[in-house]
Amino acid sequence: MSARIRWALIAALALATPAFAQESQPAGGAGADTPVDTSRDRITVGVGVGTTPRYSGASRSMTIPVVAVQGQISGISFATQGTSVFADVIPGSGKPGWKLQFGPEVALRLDRNTSPGDAAVARLGKIGRAWEAGGWVGVQRTGVVTSPYDTLSLSASWQKDLSGVHGSAIFTPSIDYDTPLSRRAYVSLSLSADHVGRGFGDTYFDITPAGSAASGLAAYDGADHPGWKDWNASGLIAHSLTGDLTHGLGLFATAGYSRLLGDYARSPVVRERGQASAALGVEFTF
Repeated sequence: MSARIRWALIAALALATPAFAQESQPAGGAGADTPVDTSRDRITVGVGVGTTPRYSGASRSMTIPVVAVQGQISGISFATQGTSVFADVIPGSGKPGWKLQFGPEVALRLDRNTSPGDAAVARLGKIGRAWEAGGWVGVQRTGVVTSPYDTLSLSASWQKDLSGVHGSAIFTPSIDYDTPLSRRAYVSLSLSADHVGRGFGDTYFDITPAGSAASGLAAYDGADHPGWKDWNASGLIAHSLTGDLTHGLGLFATAGYSRLLGDYARSPVVRERGQASAALGVEFTF
């Protein structure tokens, strides 16, 4: 599973507030006659618990604490997604229509840096922490299907390893659909795929003869090339308990599925080609 999508799942509540707050007035629900102030500065903090695979291709999952922060200051939106931080530096008008999205992104990749939960894979040794930096660009349409307030977004991100751990780039196109059902309820769906460079496959999926001797796994060099590593799907449901989705206390639940592809899925370190993640928690917007 891509680190971007895995952590986006766990921190997906951070994306609910800006998608709702860009609308000038949500359809239906209590207080629908009162416009929403989309220009005010705001911050959302979410905490909870999540479950995610121990590494890309693992058969075992781990339970982790969830912390996410999202905000808007002077029209510039920003958010954390687990070990990733990104921003949209192009302010929106808050009105139905098209909006360009663009900004920087920095991430810390921890795949195979902690216990893999598999004795043979553990004997291959830990992989260092990879610092990745790059950016993303997209286009968003507000007012699509259900109301003038739902959004459809097409975007793509590109990040390069700056730490020398895998030394390659990750390209991720995605499509997202978000809709506020009322002032207090929100649903989001997302599809994406990851294209990785040669060094990525060599680092995380290939096994050298020395690694084979140490682990008992077969030697493998089939992932030593650029290619599409996986596809990912995720969903989010958020519900406000006090106030509405732009302020107050709320609950969120996320679920997602990722599936490895081709030569990456055939690596001996892969125990499960398809992997699931989920999270539950509370968030507060002020």
